[in-house]
Amino acid sequence: MTASSSDSAKKPRIVVCPACGGSSVYGPGNPFRPFCSERCKGIDLGAWASEQFRMPVDAPPDEPFGDPKLQ
Repeated sequence: MTASSSDSAKKPRIVVCPACGGSSVYGPGNPFRPFCSERCKGIDLGAWASEQFRMPVDAPPDEPFGDPKLQ
């Protein structure tokens, strides 16, 4: 191992918290990673539970005369 690779193994990796944008330690010492705190993790979980994160859906065009199967 070189000196530079052993130094990088000792430094904690700092990432941006996806909820608040603050600094967060990404490592085994942070049980909430990638979030900075339990609060930010809970906010993100609540957003998922309330379906705030959605995939865009291409809705089919509205039929001007309704469902053709019913006619």
